[in-house]
Amino acid sequence: MNEDLSFILNHLGEDREQGYNAVVPPIVQSGNFTYATVAEMRNTVQHELDRPLYTRGYNPTVAMVRKKIAALEHAEDALMFSSGSAAIAAAVLSFVKTGDHIVCVNKPYSWTKKLLVELLARFGVDHTFVDGTDAENFRKAIRPNTTFIITESPNSLTFELQDLKAVAGIAKEHGIITLCDNSYNSPLFQNPIDLGIHMAAHSATKYLNGHSDVVAGVLAGSAVHMRQVMSRELMTLGAAPSPHDAWLLMRGLRTLELRVNRSADSAEVVSRFLEAHPKVKRVLWPGLESHPQHALAKEQMKRVAGLMTIELDAPDEAAVERFCDNLPSFLMAVSWGGYESLQWPVCALKGPNGYYTDLPFSMVRLYVGLEDPQLLIRDLQNALTRM
Repeated sequence: MNEDLSFILNHLGEDREQGYNAVVPPIVQSGNFTYATVAEMRNTVQHELDRPLYTRGYNPTVAMVRKKIAALEHAEDALMFSSGSAAIAAAVLSFVKTGDHIVCVNKPYSWTKKLLVELLARFGVDHTFVDGTDAENFRKAIRPNTTFIITESPNSLTFELQDLKAVAGIAKEHGIITLCDNSYNSPLFQNPIDLGIHMAAHSATKYLNGHSDVVAGVLAGSAVHMRQVMSRELMTLGAAPSPHDAWLLMRGLRTLELRVNRSADSAEVVSRFLEAHPKVKRVLWPGLESHPQHALAKEQMKRVAGLMTIELDAPDEAAVERFCDNLPSFLMAVSWGGYESLQWPVCALKGPNGYYTDLPFSMVRLYVGLEDPQLLIRDLQNALTRM
């Protein structure tokens, strides 16, 4: 662990003398704060981003995590939300208005897509989805009224990447605000702001918390942008996390480097086993040389995280179900980034009128957690045999 990173994760922002010199900072479980004079209260009202008045705006426990995330993302400031979708929605809403146009990468997180297609469209904000594997597609989609670009590199199901530096350059030529959903990588494996992106968002439910017991979101960027989002969207919509959730998230950050590196190490072992297996058609994981954007992954990501998708050589859905139902070490659940390995089969999306997606029924997303990779491989081998 490098010196700066270890300081951020274990000490930055904790101000232990403010909390009885406790090694573990106490939770400031208060929704309200008091002042001795009118002048003191008046001054705080003018600086609610930085001082406690009402926990929806500022809470000391939440503020500790904000400082850590901002430092990890090489940003001036960060905000915490009650979910990742809230963080992304607040960022987009803050910078668009009726008549504006947004360019978004194809196949984003489902709730990002709903934000554009179902919510913002109702208020006269248009959008275009583009194939982000070629940065020039962003340029081609820009209109005179384009004000925002959304990237997600890589996405969390089919793992297409965008050249973030190139996209940021195109956006700056046109004065367009950019956002990257960086949930897949964690701030340890990729820093979009260093590549010119204005804001980085995370589902903190994933790697940042790492224990599958908190739902939270984070947005990081310049102090000016964060102040704008906080004073309008965060305060108005009220999607603030509880102090206890922030404390749990801080607890999770202590082991972030250990967890994400262990997951990445094991994912490489598991992905190479799967790639060589005759019953697996392909493995979608940017760390493999067979991934079409492997070179870009090596260029803009420090490592490749533990989430991947496999496409099985399965004759029908029943075969996929046999595979999934015989993976005891991979819990069947959504999300990722915790200590436990997970599986999420596309065939679970089948409804009475067909599939809710155009992806192949034989796709299964796997998250490689902290279990021994040989245990996971034994389960995968057994499930592939039973398929």
